[in-house]
Amino acid sequence: MLRGVRGSIPSTNPNMSYYGGNTSCSVVTEGDCILVLDGGSGMQQFNLLDGTDIRRVDILLTHLHLDHIQGLGFFNPFFNPDNDIHIWGPISTTNSLHSRLSRYLSPPLFPVLLRDLPCKLTLHEIENSSFTIGPFIIDSRYVIHPGPTVGYRISNDKSSFAYIPDHEPALGANGLIENKKWISGFDLAENVDLLLHDAQYSTQQYEYKRGWGHSSMDDALKFASLANADRLLLAHHDPSHTDTILNTMLSELKSKNNYTLKYEMAAEGMTIDLP
Repeated sequence: MLRGVRGSIPSTNPNMSYYGGNTSCSVVTEGDCILVLDGGSGMQQFNLLDGTDIRRVDILLTHLHLDHIQGLGFFNPFFNPDNDIHIWGPISTTNSLHSRLSRYLSPPLFPVLLRDLPCKLTLHEIENSSFTIGPFIIDSRYVIHPGPTVGYRISNDKSSFAYIPDHEPALGANGLIENKKWISGFDLAENVDLLLHDAQYSTQQYEYKRGWGHSSMDDALKFASLANADRLLLAHHDPSHTDTILNTMLSELKSKNNYTLKYEMAAEGMTIDLP
């Protein structure tokens, strides 16, 4: 089951957002196994341990840009000494994962040092890796985005989910080509039941943002179609895009494309049950 960390409901108030304004953070659960994908600002709403005996949580970071880790300091399970927290993140050739995370979780940016968190904390450095957490088989692969960045494919014996929130596959040597095996992130998304993918720009905006590490909605849709994904969530909305702008972009996308796969905007509070 894919569960949005922060809940929200559609509103008729024009000053309120349906799609949401928090940075990247989603949750995948099965039974007592909880995977938190990225540590964006929505992480502060996490409450899935409340009223349970669950003590382990695994946090899978795609990369360490601030919008993907700014919620870590407000993640309540860190402050319970009974909890067993594992953080997985891409390896760097220059500094350890601990060293890079400590730049944020330390003064003057944050008053609590990473080493002073009372929980049992374990860090795992990954690259093009495969590993198992509970019932899930997880594959991480480097994708095109500034700095060490991975995407994730999370599978069990019934379904699969690919999480690639920051990605610019069109920037590859040959762009989005029919020779699929050379497309960045393709092996993560191939034949998945659900793909969450970067779709920050319109086609027109992307012309001025090429090389920034993000995708246009058209490229995200083409990528999902080439990968034969069953369903696509268009995500990582640009901070300057209001709900009205996003709805207009989605309408324009639907008017000029005839892909058969299901696609929609990702929104805060979405809960999706996979088989």
